[in-house]
Amino acid sequence: MEQKPQPGVKTLEKMDYSGRPFGYVAPDTETAMICEQDPVIRDKVVSDLKKMGFTTVQPAGFKEALKYMRFHVFNVIFIDEDFDTGVWEANNVLRYLENLNMTVRRKTFAVLVSATIATLDNLEAFNKSVNLVINKRDIGGMEKILRQAMVEHEEFYRIYREKIRK
Repeated sequence: MEQKPQPGVKTLEKMDYSGRPFGYVAPDTETAMICEQDPVIRDKVVSDLKKMGFTTVQPAGFKEALKYMRFHVFNVIFIDEDFDTGVWEANNVLRYLENLNMTVRRKTFAVLVSATIATLDNLEAFNKSVNLVINKRDIGGMEKILRQAMVEHEEFYRIYREKIRK
């Protein structure tokens, strides 16, 4: 007997999973998305993140990045302030992060890579809705800066996460 699809319910054959950034990753795998178009900076960030044990993905543009975020909550997201933007355009990846549900947003450590904002400028990080700002001049020390910032972030939200788990 053939079953008819129910209205409003998508069948597996009709779902578009082409935006999945990874096939299968183990549940405890740390993942990172790098939204950076400068190949030198991107390669440095990817290299350091892989040394830190992250599985990485590098979208070509903001549409691909948004598609990836639809299917996966990344542990870390690096966003260049000018990623896939034209003159006077807003950064769509940053805009998406600003509007995320706080429960989901707190699971992601967002890093803004900037040519104009100083590294570790917490006020600008708060203003841009990211956890950390790294200036492009300081990208050579990115691994050390990121490790320290992530430890501080974990400690800051430790009690909050324990309460959520309970």
